[in-house]
This record gives sequence, C-alpha cells and structure tokens, in this order.
Amino acid sequence: MPEALPQVSVVVIGYDDAAHVTDAVRSALDQGPAVGEVIAVDDCSTDDSAALLDRLAATEPRLRVIRHAVNSGGCGTPRNTGIDAAALPYVMFLDSDDLLPPGAVDALLRAATETGAEVAAGLCVRRELPSGREHLWQQSLYAEAALIEHPADRTHLVHDTLCVNKLYRTAFLRAHGIRFPEGRFLYEDFVFTARVLAAAPRLALVPDRVYLWHVRRAAEQLSLSLDRERVDNWHSRTRACAQAYEILLGAGETELARAARVKFLDHELRIYLRELGLRDAEYRRAWWAHTREYLAGYDAEDWERDPAAPGTLLGRFVLASPEPRDLPRLRELAARPARLLPPYARTPESTPVWSDACPGVALTPLLTCPTEALPCAMDAELLPHARVSRLRLRLHELYGRLAEAGPLAVTARWHDRTTGHPVRHITLPLVPAPDGTWNAEAAVDLHALGPGVWDLFLTVHFKNGAHRDITAHARTDSPHLRRRALPSPRHIVLLAHPYATHSGALSLRVATGPAGAARVARGRLRRLIGG
Repeated sequence: MPEALPQVSVVVIGYDDAAHVTDAVRSALDQGPAVGEVIAVDDCSTDDSAALLDRLAATEPRLRVIRHAVNSGGCGTPRNTGIDAAALPYVMFLDSDDLLPPGAVDALLRAATETGAEVAAGLCVRRELPSGREHLWQQSLYAEAALIEHPADRTHLVHDTLCVNKLYRTAFLRAHGIRFPEGRFLYEDFVFTARVLAAAPRLALVPDRVYLWHVRRAAEQLSLSLDRERVDNWHSRTRACAQAYEILLGAGETELARAARVKFLDHELRIYLRELGLRDAEYRRAWWAHTREYLAGYDAEDWERDPAAPGTLLGRFVLASPEPRDLPRLRELAARPARLLPPYARTPESTPVWSDACPGVALTPLLTCPTEALPCAMDAELLPHARVSRLRLRLHELYGRLAEAGPLAVTARWHDRTTGHPVRHITLPLVPAPDGTWNAEAAVDLHALGPGVWDLFLTVHFKNGAHRDITAHARTDSPHLRRRALPSPRHIVLLAHPYATHSGALSLRVATGPAGAARVARGRLRRLIGG
C-alpha cells in the first residue's frame, strides 16, 4: 500500500456545472489521506458553482478554490492553473461532471511509487447517461499490470488520449514544460498526451478502474468533444491530431508518430464516417474536402502500416473520390466490427477493388488478411410474430476468402444494451445457397426476451478453426423494420420494433404490457410535437 501521507494533488476543473461539481470534489476528497489537496479551478462560472465550492472549502481544509476572472473557453487553461498550483509530488485531473471511483488514487499511487514510474494509468469507465450503459476505455491496454520502460515499447498507448485516468509526477511535468493548449482548444488531451509520451516517461499500467467518465448525451449542452454536428468540430479534431503527430515526430519518436496516424484512421475517421450520412449536404462536402486535404499528408509507409484495416481502406477511398459517395457502404465498413457489404467488384485482371465505379481503390490486402479479421457481412432480418418470431441470417462471400475458410455455423446472441450482457444465445448451422451465400434461420421468443433494447451479436465459426465476431447488417429493404403490436400471453401486449442503428446493425426494441405501450405512445407523441 502507498504510504499514508499526502502525496497527490487532484485538480478539478469546472464551468457552470453546479449540478455536479460538489459530487466530483467529494469523490476526490473521499480517496483518503493520499490526497493532500483538491484544487478546484472554477473557470468563471455564471451559476452557483463558486458559492457551492466556497461553502465546501469552509468545512474541508484540503480543498482550495481558484477562480478565473475570465472564462478561458476550454479545459486546457484551468488544468494548467491546477498544475501551477499543485504543491505535492503527484497530480491528476478530474472534470466537474465525472467521478473518481473509490480506491482510484491508491491504485495509481501504489503503481507509481513501487515502480518509480513518472506516469501511472488505469481503466476509465465510460458511462452513458441516462441509460447507465458502461464501456471500458481502451480495455486491452489495461488487461494486466505492466511497467512500460519507454512508450515506443507499446505503441498502442497513443490510442489512450485521455489525461484523466492517469497520475503524473508533478516534477516530471514541470521539468519538461508539459502543459495543455491554452484557451478554446478542443481535444486538448490529444496534445497533452503527445507531449507526455514525447518526454519518454516510464509508465505503470494497472487493471483497476480509476476514472468514471459520464457521457450525458441528453444534456441541454453537450460537452465540447461530443458536439459533432458542426464541421468546425472535425477541424478541431484534425488540428489536435496533427499537432500530436508533429510533437511525437519532432521528439524523434517516429514509431509513436506513425502509430498516431494509424490511430486516426482506426478511430477518428471511423467515428465521423459512421455519422456522415446523418449530416446535410453542405456539411458532407466540407467534411470530405477537409479530410482529403488532411489525408494527403500521409505517405506510403503510413498506408502500409495496416493495409487491410478498415480505417486504411476507408481513408484510401476518401482520397480517391473527389466527392462524398457510397455513404451507406462506408458507414458499414466504419462500424465496429467492420462490415464490407456487396458488391465485391474485380478489375478485368481479377484484382479486388472497391467497386466498378471506383476501381482505383484496390482491396488486395483482404486476400491475405487473417480470417478472424475479415470485414464479413451478414444480413439479418427479424420477422416478429405473435407466436414464434423468426431471425433470418445470410452471410456473403468475400473474394473467395470465406469459402476457403469454410463457414460452418453461427452463434447468435442478444445483448442487453444497458448492461452489455448476453441473455439469449443459439448456435445455428450455416447452409450454403446457390447464389454463393450461407443462410441460417432461428426462432426468437420475444416474450421471453422481455422489455429493453437488444443488440444482436454474431460469431461465425469456420472449418479451419477460425472464428469471427461480427454484428449483423439490418436489411433496409425489409418490410419488418417497423414497430408491431403483438398479443402476448405473458404480457397481454408486446411492442416489437426491429431497427437499424446509426452504424447499420440490427437491433430490437421491446416494450411489454399496457404500461410499456403507453410509454412508447407518449414518447412518440413528444417527438411529433417537438418536430
């Protein structure tokens, strides 16, 4: 255990967040004696935040409140204020609408002091509100405790751009002049993290949950990073990614710089392409032009780092097409897991290409891609029925790769969206069809499934021993993608609504009983009135 001495300064930043800032500060104070001070930096709030913090500071000697006279417009300036004010050997950051889970500081401090690492990092839990659904951020990095002697020894570190799930040695930050960008600079974490990695610290990784990130999509004002409806947000994101790359390259960390470019393709590009079809034509044209300009800075080695990766294929397509097109197909390839929908075109020389209309984007890397990484496409159609509903699945061939591997069966699982846990699963044989696809069909008991939102996950099993986890493409031509009221011996009435998610996957909403049906009706009425 770390010494029971005050060693950590926790910097809590906030602006107009009176509803949550007290809980954030208390979660830091509740970490125990290792936290010697909590520095609350109020960025010139116009609500009751300052008064709440002052009242709390009057009863809590470890709390210091610093108030900016002018709002900075971003998160970087108040965090820099906290770094300057920190009086203890270690510092970490907390946003006013998030929380530190119990034991977070002890876990990070133990790792830092026992290993002598300049930075200790752990799991961030991303909690969607109001649903409560949780995701573990960059979980693979924190599967087990590890000491990384140099960041280049684990280049995947560039994917964890958060600053809040880490404990930093204060002297390390000051010795290297590591600070956040000042003022209104979105994605300031990207630049700060690049500066940290460029300084080549030893890093201690722990599997403990050390940060609770609240994602409030229903909030009246989305956080700066989540508000992606204006193309300016994309400009801000690419600017931050470009700066991170230049910082790493300038420090001689070429491998990390290259990894940051791969991360842009795999993460940033896929996020925004999944949403591009939701935007208007003006946004799409501006986004496309800016993205092509950004990707034009990539060189041959960048593209060859992971040539079969979905992000690489997507980036090549954007560069090859002067205007936005094929958005539904791009959305599917940008999904997680990726799905490459038909058609599977070839040149006269039999080279796999994106399409007959875009033969300049070769898909030859898919010919040597491992079976378990192929962007398999499986259509799914759910046919709700009062007695027994049917789930129909169809797996498409992919340039001969699947026939070579030999699809045997598919395991279908319905996952509760709130918990992420599977509640029903069945393994079905895949039957070859004359058109070169493989088909399966299963009964689905909607009455047993019960109320909630259910996501369909699939695992395809092959003769060669490989398996591929995928999601199903919702057939948009299906007449069954609509809400249906079904009589239910268990619930009196059941509302079943198969639908396509933003990424094109099949999901299912179920409401049961008269009360559930009434809630759906009220929600639909609110949307009609609001529209």
